[in-house]
Amino acid sequence: MRKTIAASAYSISARAIFDLISCMPQGRPPALTPALSQRERESSRRGQSPSPLWGEAGVRGLRGIHIVGLLGLKLAAAALLLTPAAHATDLLQAWQAAEQHDRELAVARAAHGAAEPQRRQASALWRPGVGMTAAAGWGHGESQMRGAQFSAPGMGTSNDVDFGTSVTGGTATRVALQASQPLYNPERRAQQQQLHLQADMGDLQWQAAQQAAMLRTVQQYLDLAVAQEALRLIDAQLDAVRRAAAEAQDRYDIGSAPITAVHEARAQEAQLQARRLAAQADLAIQRRQLADTTGLPVDALQARLPRATAPAEQALALWQERAAAANPGIRLQLLAADLARAEADKHRASAAPRLDLVAQAAQERLSGSGDYGSGARNKDTRAMLGVQLTVPLYTGGYRSAKEDESLARWNEAQARLDATREQVARQVHAAWLGQQAGAQQVQALQQALLASGARQDATRTGYEVGDRTLLDVLHADNDHAATQLALAQARSRLLVLQLQLAQLAGQLDEGVLRQAGASFMAPE
Repeated sequence: MRKTIAASAYSISARAIFDLISCMPQGRPPALTPALSQRERESSRRGQSPSPLWGEAGVRGLRGIHIVGLLGLKLAAAALLLTPAAHATDLLQAWQAAEQHDRELAVARAAHGAAEPQRRQASALWRPGVGMTAAAGWGHGESQMRGAQFSAPGMGTSNDVDFGTSVTGGTATRVALQASQPLYNPERRAQQQQLHLQADMGDLQWQAAQQAAMLRTVQQYLDLAVAQEALRLIDAQLDAVRRAAAEAQDRYDIGSAPITAVHEARAQEAQLQARRLAAQADLAIQRRQLADTTGLPVDALQARLPRATAPAEQALALWQERAAAANPGIRLQLLAADLARAEADKHRASAAPRLDLVAQAAQERLSGSGDYGSGARNKDTRAMLGVQLTVPLYTGGYRSAKEDESLARWNEAQARLDATREQVARQVHAAWLGQQAGAQQVQALQQALLASGARQDATRTGYEVGDRTLLDVLHADNDHAATQLALAQARSRLLVLQLQLAQLAGQLDEGVLRQAGASFMAPE
């Protein structure tokens, strides 16, 4: 449906051009008549016919140029009828594509995948642990027992009895099952806190990476839009200069203009050609960069320029307060300081006693031949359920050294936190001032554009009546195009500063981006 409407709009514009052409006079251009009427009158007084340049079938005269111009307008109108409307890429669409394709964001997404497993690790630290061991192999065992008491049914009781077992070569097996449940363990509690902090840091790093990628995509999108505008303005200048050069040549041919006007126009055309080559290269670079980020086809990328948007009427102190509370960089440094403190607590707690609920069951077998026969066999079965207390006594100074190292890391993290707060405050201040100044700059450039347009029209009128030179016209055209490009750049910078301020305050998301996308110009 959108394609049909856009194509209809182009068709209407083309028909309007055809209607305008059909109403235009087919003679000489009216704008050039005042400069040539005197020469015609002199020719008429001498009984000479007008210059062949004005003949009906002349191809070198100004009427021929006028006819060529009309033909060019008709061809342009036909091209509008045949060319489908170009669809500009929406800013939000570009971000949604970049969210799935941006390589830097993919790295951050992969790193963020470790956050949830870290939380599961923290929960698992206080769950029971169960293990089993089994072993089998060649075995040898001897045992001697003296002064024992022996009793058996029908044999009475005997004291001071000796017993002995011997398996000098046989098969040995061992099976053991053990389970434990931590009841009190300060070191494990500190480890659990560390894992939760690391998971929270992973979430914040992912949030910061998303906001950075969003701002990076916006910057690339606007760079492409400005590059498109620069090339469009140069193409428009080139068309005007070529027409001016042809007009200057025709005036020189009939003796109404000096050759310097031709040289000035040709020189300006050569300069614009050089600038156009640079603009084309820059446009290709910007388009490829955005294509790499979004994964969209290079040829399909058409960006739009933003309109002027007034900055939010919010005081600098409010933005500073928001950034201090929600800036991802500050929050990351806070968690880093807490993580360093938890590391110190872990090493301090490693000297504390630990209490565990334990359950154990084990069985050992040894069978084979020995000193007392060939069918010897020993079997030992044990089981235990209870609590186990572990008290670290001495680690050779390792624990205290690790604690001191962790405290030094905590002091470092505190210093980094203070430095980050100052840096973010400066960035918020700079972005806020840039936003205020940028809005005023856009307003000033809008007024300058109106003034340069009026100057351009006045200079062209002066050139037509002979009060201005062709060089004056070219300078006016250059200044007007430069003002147009400066306005586009200023509007783009203003939007980037507004989004950067939202990023510093931790508020940049798709909602903010959607609101910013509403301020973009409709495609021409």
